[in-house]
Amino acid sequence: MLKKILLALVLIVAAFLVVVALQPSEFSVERTTTIAATPEAIFPHVNDLHKWDAWSPWAKLDPNAKVGFGGPDAGEGATMDWAGNDEVGAGKMTITESKPNDLVKFKIDFTEPFVGTSTSSFTFKPDGDKTAVSWGMEAHHKFIEKALCLVSNGKGMVEGQLDEGLAKLKSVVEQAKS
Repeated sequence: MLKKILLALVLIVAAFLVVVALQPSEFSVERTTTIAATPEAIFPHVNDLHKWDAWSPWAKLDPNAKVGFGGPDAGEGATMDWAGNDEVGAGKMTITESKPNDLVKFKIDFTEPFVGTSTSSFTFKPDGDKTAVSWGMEAHHKFIEKALCLVSNGKGMVEGQLDEGLAKLKSVVEQAKS
């Protein structure tokens, strides 16, 4: 009986390992919202990392996180580093490309709780007196990251965080207009 249980356990673990191995290594998420403002009104809230605290979905997870800034105040080369609780971890974000009212790209280096790098971008597409704002995130996942994403629904979690951040950004920008 014990041999059957051990064999079943080994088969379950082996099946899980195969499923994880078959998961794509490339991780990509993009979410979009429409904001009742021009790209010129929205762009500074994304391009200036000092303004992220007002709308970032991660800011409320650890209000006591230590945050620092480097480089220029905004745009390409601006950096923000953080160290917080287990929910926000630690890392550094750098703006790698900034095209006024059109695009902001970032490199994000995570150091805690896991080491990893991802890229993120915002695009701004005007539509009359509104703007479609898209926030995307991409990463290359190794085996352990694929396993964690599979077990914790990592893609769904990130989608929820991006949706939350875009909703807060929308609120901040639209309130500033009125």
